Amino acid sequence: MSEAKTFRVVIAGGGVAALEAAIALRELAGALVSVQLVAPNTEFSYRPMSVREPFAYAPADQYPLAEIAADIGAELVVDEFAWVDTEQQIAHTTKGVELAYDALMLALGAHMKSPFGHGLTIDDRRMDELLHGVVQDVEEGYVRSIAFVAPARMGWPLPLYELALMTAARAYDMGVHADLTIITPETAPLAIFGDEASEAVGELLSDAGVTVITSAHAQVPEEGQVVIQNGETTLNADRVIVLPELFGPSVRGLPAGEHGFIPIDEHAKVRGVDRVYAAGDAADFAVKHGGLAAQQADAAAESIAALAGAQLTPEPFRGEIHGVLLTGRKPRYLTAHISGSRGYSSQITETATWIPATKIAAQYLAPYLARRADSPNAA
Repeated sequence: MSEAKTFRVVIAGGGVAALEAAIALRELAGALVSVQLVAPNTEFSYRPMSVREPFAYAPADQYPLAEIAADIGAELVVDEFAWVDTEQQIAHTTKGVELAYDALMLALGAHMKSPFGHGLTIDDRRMDELLHGVVQDVEEGYVRSIAFVAPARMGWPLPLYELALMTAARAYDMGVHADLTIITPETAPLAIFGDEASEAVGELLSDAGVTVITSAHAQVPEEGQVVIQNGETTLNADRVIVLPELFGPSVRGLPAGEHGFIPIDEHAKVRGVDRVYAAGDAADFAVKHGGLAAQQADAAAESIAALAGAQLTPEPFRGEIHGVLLTGRKPRYLTAHISGSRGYSSQITETATWIPATKIAAQYLAPYLARRADSPNAA
């Protein structure tokens, strides 16, 4: 009697959503599935903590993907996903490798682009390189004003607020004055978290001496100049720091969503396509955040595990967001439920309401990384 065929899962990506899905599948489906992890990177970087690097903190943690893959029994393919043939169920890579699948999970991330022709655009892959000099200039009194600008289309605004608050704290500690202004299209500071959290963040900013201009549509027509509301207001600053605009990967072989993002349903399944799922920044969910990416990955993993024969009922994506706001002082912990692009039932506390209390609240990945940190044999 022949053995049952293993259900083949290909996961494209090397970030939060990809790893969360891979670990979840091992927990939910075990030997029912074989997992191939296709990633162009050889290390997983804990990028939410990179916002501290310009302030002389240690670099964000790096984890070798080969070790993670070995831990969870997945095969690592160091290559980049290129396109998919959904009829033949084959994922193609840029090196010409063809990977047959029974289910495909895409966690490709988004492409960052500078929204303006001027200003320093935040890139969490090289925060220290971009902003360390600015922080030093603030400390030494050479930079006395900074504008932190969010474009009309933004993915995740939290780093802009963290940079402003940490810069304010550093300026205070060094005994220098800096005029710091956040310019955002949001109706209130961090409005995505809902009213209660937003109001508390507004108080934090006010106490730190950070000015916030909300409901603002800005342009940066030249270095050091921010024009708001079609020229109604012009703000001059020594430095202008801007959030990037995000665009989807525009995957050949899949339906095209707005701005190249992959359209998904409440189970993270690609709309109109069988056995293909997507999660994280590549998906068309309006809010881009590591914890939400992990929840989408969990929804996809449950659906894939059920296809593979695991005895479970897939649950839809929850949309509960946990965020850690770094302030240069005591961090704040924010929680909200997300409906569309708006938060409700929000909460802000000085102690975490989730365990482990990490930047990325991921059901499977967070405990795994915590175990690695506690292990004497961890890299």
